[in-house]
Amino acid sequence: MNETMCYSEAFKLQVVAEIESGRHASCHAAAAVYGIRGHDTVARWVRHYGKSHLLRMVVRVETPDERREIARLKAHVRELESALSDAHLEARLERSYLKLACRAAGEEDVEAFKKKHAGTLSMRASPLRSRT
Repeated sequence: MNETMCYSEAFKLQVVAEIESGRHASCHAAAAVYGIRGHDTVARWVRHYGKSHLLRMVVRVETPDERREIARLKAHVRELESALSDAHLEARLERSYLKLACRAAGEEDVEAFKKKHAGTLSMRASPLRSRT
């Protein structure tokens, strides 16, 4: 049987004040301390009685130097992502070229060809490398 609990206004205000003062790290922590079973009860009290603008809000203060550094790092990430994409494309092209070369040489099993010539294959021989 679910028993509905009724809390006094004074109790609700006390819990909200404790959350706002930092005594409890979160609404869930306050609910655990006081044995409040409703998963959203305390958060609802904070929205109703407290400074709800403090719930789930993060204020980030950045200096101009930090903003420039973030912009620089984002540009660097874009550059690295592009280089990685190019490397993946080049690797895919090289695998395709190897398959075509094996087929032209009469080799059907590319993996067996790679094992057989593992020490003799050179990246200098690739026509793709000479174009870059």
